[in-house]
Amino acid sequence: MEIRKIDGVRVLHLGDGLNQFDAAFVTELDDSLASIEADTDATTLVTVAGGKHFSNGFDLEFLGSLELDALMAFMNQTSAALARILVFPIPTVAALNGHAFGIGALLALAHDQRVQSTERGWFCLPEVDLRMLFNPFQLALVTGKLSRPTAQEAVLSGGRYDGASSLAAGIVDAATTPDELVEVATALAAPRTGKDRAIVSTLKGDLFARILATLG
Repeated sequence: MEIRKIDGVRVLHLGDGLNQFDAAFVTELDDSLASIEADTDATTLVTVAGGKHFSNGFDLEFLGSLELDALMAFMNQTSAALARILVFPIPTVAALNGHAFGIGALLALAHDQRVQSTERGWFCLPEVDLRMLFNPFQLALVTGKLSRPTAQEAVLSGGRYDGASSLAAGIVDAATTPDELVEVATALAAPRTGKDRAIVSTLKGDLFARILATLG
C-alpha cells in the first residue's frame, strides 16, 4: 500500500492486484490508517486502488487455512480495521476504481462517502451465493449504511451494481470516469473538512453506535 499526498488529501492506494483480505493485508491497512491518523496535516482520506479491483474480498484460501480460534481473531481484527475507518477523525471517501466484493464492499461502506467508476467494476455482496454468513458487525454495517430495500436486495440477491446502478440505489454518492475518481472524491468531502478532529470522531461514534456495539 502507498500513501500519496495531494495538499491535505491523503490518497491511500491499496494496490494494483486483487487486494484480498488476509492477515498481511489487514495489518498493512491498519498501519496505513494509523499513519494517516497521526498526520496532523491530513484533512481528507481517499481510499482507491488500481487495475480491475478495489478489493476482491476475503482470500478464501487463507480463511480455509485457519483454525476456528485464529479465524475468529482474524475476523475481529478485520472488523476493528473497518471500525477505525467508520470513526476516522477526518472525512473519508472510498473511490471504487473496480470490483468491490464481499469484505471489499464493506470496506467501501465503512467510509463516509463513496464514488464509483462508470467504466468498470461492480459493488457486490456475494455471500448468499458463497453460502457464507455475515458476522454481526458486517451485517450492521450493511444495514446501517444502506437503505432497507437496497440492503435486502444486495444481501439476498448477491446482485452486482455498476456505477450507474450503485448511484441509483444510494450505495455511492457519485459516479465518474476512472481518471476523475480522486478529484470527485475530494470534492465530495470538501464541505466536511476543517472540523475539529475530536468532535468529528465522537459524532461518528454516536451516529454509528449501533454498528460499533456489535464488535466482538
